[in-house]
Amino acid sequence: MIRTIETITVLGGGAWGTALAQTCHRAGRTVTLWARDPEVARLVTETRENRDYLPNIPLDPGLQATSDMIRALNGAQAVLVVCPAQAVRSVLTAARDHWPAEAAAVLCAKGIEQGTMALMGEVTAAVLPGAPIAVLSGPTFAKEVAEGRPTAVTLASADPELAEALVTALGTRSFRPYASTDVIGAEVGGAVKNVLAIACGVVEGLGLGDNARAALLTRGLAEIIRLGRALGARSETLSGLSGLGDLILTATSMQSRNYSLGQSLGTGRRLESILAERKSVAEGVFSASAVVALAKDKGVDMPICQAVHALVTDAMTVTEAVDSLLSRPLRPESDAFE
Repeated sequence: MIRTIETITVLGGGAWGTALAQTCHRAGRTVTLWARDPEVARLVTETRENRDYLPNIPLDPGLQATSDMIRALNGAQAVLVVCPAQAVRSVLTAARDHWPAEAAAVLCAKGIEQGTMALMGEVTAAVLPGAPIAVLSGPTFAKEVAEGRPTAVTLASADPELAEALVTALGTRSFRPYASTDVIGAEVGGAVKNVLAIACGVVEGLGLGDNARAALLTRGLAEIIRLGRALGARSETLSGLSGLGDLILTATSMQSRNYSLGQSLGTGRRLESILAERKSVAEGVFSASAVVALAKDKGVDMPICQAVHALVTDAMTVTEAVDSLLSRPLRPESDAFE
């Protein structure tokens, strides 16, 4: 197992992948950014800017970008997987034959795979058996990370030595990873908060007020904790950076793709038209079905996520989705965590 990490590859040339590549370079590592689109890689290399996904953010001169998977992975000691969650399996499959021996897969995608209900760690273990796995998750907007603004994240691995090695490799004065061994907790918080952020955006779009949003955030956290516990996560992880912290950020700001999408739905816009005008993926739209299916499989009650799933699949209108939540029977607050 590699314990000193100096060479890092970032798979994913979107806003978050670019921001993480910039962060790793600032931490003193040798970094290669892989972008599926050759034009994105060319522009990053030649103009020091990712105009499509992270415009107006100057990138460090030493940061290398390529669309050649073999070149990108050559010599990597850690690989940050930053593609959309539903593309993780296909990207890792393409990378499998070229994966460097002992290189850790650091999962930065937040979602649950449709169809299989698999967490990203489970997808990775199936495609890359034996590869060390870690999860990086927490309250992050790519633009602020790329600008070097103070940020704290969870960096989880079942191997504490790997987690500490990654903390050392990625950490800077402004980018502060906190090590954890609770991989499932870090994954569940990051995946479910995207779905809940859509619901909070709907509240904003409908003008239901700050009281309603605060109630939704609190009850949404209870849904995260219930599902996490059912999967073996620790409550303190779900109440930390990768759970509560990420939920607060993503479900309260128009910088959030999921929150802004929900806000547009709340004003009456159709999902198809919202998605058609965006280049970046709102993960909650695609994870909603997997979250609901996984909750059903585990016998976990997640009414807010169910309402979002119904909304994005046209099974309910916005009004019907809100009514479905407001008409639920009143129960003791302590029941929320059972």
